[in-house]
Amino acid sequence: MIAKNITWVIFLVLAIAIGFYPIMYLIVDMKSNGLLASKDTDLLSSTIYNIGFYSHIYFGGIALLIGWSQFSKKWRAKYLNTHRVIGKIYVITVLLSGISGLYIAFHASGANLTKLGFGLLAVLWLFTTVMAFVTIKNKQILKHQQWMIRSYALCFAAVTLRLWLPLLPAIFKIDFSQAYAIVAWLCWVPNLVFAEILIKKLKL
Repeated sequence: MIAKNITWVIFLVLAIAIGFYPIMYLIVDMKSNGLLASKDTDLLSSTIYNIGFYSHIYFGGIALLIGWSQFSKKWRAKYLNTHRVIGKIYVITVLLSGISGLYIAFHASGANLTKLGFGLLAVLWLFTTVMAFVTIKNKQILKHQQWMIRSYALCFAAVTLRLWLPLLPAIFKIDFSQAYAIVAWLCWVPNLVFAEILIKKLKL
């Protein structure tokens, strides 16, 4: 029980911390020391790219911030109407963040394999979220829970990306571009595998 509580607290802290992380782009020049530092000036001056990038991180941050609350059974049972409202907000923010994320994936730094990794993440995030919405509309509660677990596991890629990105160069002595190509897949594939294991464990 203690280990479970500790795990839940770590999960919660990471979700909230990274959910608020996009605020840094409002107070710090992230174009010189963040992920944007690897982009060329022509791309950074593109209005469409900037709309896509900031839509992705801000709406994605909101989805990350509110999505975790949907997994507490006691909270869900006590505040069912609030759960439904938050669920609708989550779906809307995922759609906005996922679509813009798919666009900026085509401009990801690195080779096509990197772009494919982030692009597939966006597509699967959109798909699992739409399926979660469709199944609850059809009153398929267990299937809804399954798809929501998958959706949030992919949403949590925002956290695992920021955990792996500094670790890979430090551990394996590789440069940023190599680490970024690996992280394009490592940030979400293990998450999705874990989601499937959790679904089986919970017998959903």
